[in-house]
Amino acid sequence: MNAKLKQLPAAFYEAANGAEPVRDWLRSLSDDDCGIIGYDIAILEFGWPVGMPLCRPLGGGLWEVRSSLPGNRSARIIFCVFGGNMVLLHGFVKKTQKTPQADLDLARQRQRSLGSE
Repeated sequence: MNAKLKQLPAAFYEAANGAEPVRDWLRSLSDDDCGIIGYDIAILEFGWPVGMPLCRPLGGGLWEVRSSLPGNRSARIIFCVFGGNMVLLHGFVKKTQKTPQADLDLARQRQRSLGSE
């Protein structure tokens, strides 16, 4: 894939201590799950803007990548657009219909920290 064709390149959120929580989360998943999520991110990178069912706005500048995994499971990566990149803020496997408030709060906290680093 040619990086020059990317409309919105993905970048991992990096905490002040150098940790990249979404990268670490992806590494904890099976190769199949990680491949599906990576493919979905690539669709967004090359085809931005993309709507439902793959991508949905959450408000306040946050968006979610919606990945369907084997076993009737769903994964979400919450991201924002910052500095011309899709910054991957938080990832999780959904266990409920609605996105848990704690996951949204964590993503918003990381989003706010982008402007201060």
